[in-house]
Amino acid sequence: MDAAEFRHACGVFATGITVATVMGRDGKPHGLTANSFCSVSLHPPMVLVCVAHKASTHGPFAAASSFAINILSENQRELSVRFASSHSNRFEGVNWRKGECGAPVLDDSLAVLECATRERIAAGDHTIFLGEVRQATVKDGRPLVYFGGGYGELK
Repeated sequence: MDAAEFRHACGVFATGITVATVMGRDGKPHGLTANSFCSVSLHPPMVLVCVAHKASTHGPFAAASSFAINILSENQRELSVRFASSHSNRFEGVNWRKGECGAPVLDDSLAVLECATRERIAAGDHTIFLGEVRQATVKDGRPLVYFGGGYGELK
């Protein structure tokens, strides 16, 4: 299958936008915009996120014992763009704190899932990181939505 055709087909699936984060062994926060995220299990509560092997954050994710999924609200589009870019310090000027599991938690996220890394599975040009959710927080608000190659909103 042609990669562009596959990407176009997947692009018609509306998704929420997350920023997946880890604390590096160097003590610095790392993160990337990810819509390749989903829930996996209720018992135990588990989620997954996929990270490209070529992503600058792959190494820190592979080495980390925990990660966080920050589900963005509709007013956090700028964070989505920033963490999808090649910005050298994506956390510069971003309000965040170290979560209970050690991963960075972005302020004002619609929801945050703090996870202990359970498995790393190589899959094509990505690694699937399975995490057991240890802490979840949710705020009132509306999600940031991505569809057809652009941002949208729920009506």
